[in-house]
Amino acid sequence: MIANDLHKFVTYCKKIQPQSQEDIKQFFEGVIVFPYDKELLLQAYLFLNIKALFPNCGELLLFEKSPIADYTDLGKCDFVYLTLQGNLFLIETKFIDTEATGATERKRRNKHRNKVFEQVMTLKNRFSEYWDIRLEQLECGVFTTDSEIDWRGNGVNVVTKSVSIEQLEKWRRTYRRIN
Repeated sequence: MIANDLHKFVTYCKKIQPQSQEDIKQFFEGVIVFPYDKELLLQAYLFLNIKALFPNCGELLLFEKSPIADYTDLGKCDFVYLTLQGNLFLIETKFIDTEATGATERKRRNKHRNKVFEQVMTLKNRFSEYWDIRLEQLECGVFTTDSEIDWRGNGVNVVTKSVSIEQLEKWRRTYRRIN
């Protein structure tokens, strides 16, 4: 049973994200064929492997949209899923270049690691405040190309998953052949 405030949010999502799950799947399969953006390729991997990565996720409600009406200045959420238990699962993605070396690149990676966690926690609080949804009904996840983040979610109740850039590229090259 979905709580009333959560139900309002789900109804809102269906209005602003009218594409079917199949339409979204076709979009992401197009990204695999023409990977013009590394972040989008990472998001395609997440969407097409959601059950293996975050098995609790059910229906995709929002993709790259602001959860707070049209206030994109308050942040967009990469993915918002309805969980099998009737909660919301917010997922932020970040393509982190783990192959680049040097002090500047290490600093950039660390900045990206911190930012992706900050984004998902901020969005969780904004969701709660704006939609009057209890914090217990909001779960968070982070998905990156950097396995260094895997332990960072433990203390802040964020589920973290990653795929290496090498694995992501291998998956992209073989996806069409197996699906």
